[in-house]
Amino acid sequence: MNEEMKPYDVTIVWTGGKSGEARVEGMPKIRTGKPPDKEHAYHTPEHLLVAAAGTCLMNSFIEFTKKMHIQFESFEVEATGLLEKVGRSFEITRLNMVTRVGIPSADLRDRFERALELGAKYCYVANSLKAKTTYDHHIIVKEDQAE
Repeated sequence: MNEEMKPYDVTIVWTGGKSGEARVEGMPKIRTGKPPDKEHAYHTPEHLLVAAAGTCLMNSFIEFTKKMHIQFESFEVEATGLLEKVGRSFEITRLNMVTRVGIPSADLRDRFERALELGAKYCYVANSLKAKTTYDHHIIVKEDQAE
């Protein structure tokens, strides 16, 4: 394996029914699967896929803000994956991510917009999916809210 490749090892252990645990060495277990009553007792694979894309966007954005030497005050992303029947199976066909970034000054808006654009462009999880991914970025200037 070349130095630009990095493995991410996860073991899924069946715990009964359609449920299991995702295990990564040295980290807490994540209960996953499909509960028999279809309640959201724990994370489904669909939730984890969408969460991975949202987390990747956040991490990419943070990396670019560090390189640009700008600091934000708050960040959140609401990620939605759309599961659709395609042929005889199901796929996440669309992924929409809505970000909200709190910034200290309107003077920094352009730089934060650029960091969001780059974060989206280099989000390798979303880039690895077949799903069409859309981004809707919202920048909130915190100094405007103080009044």
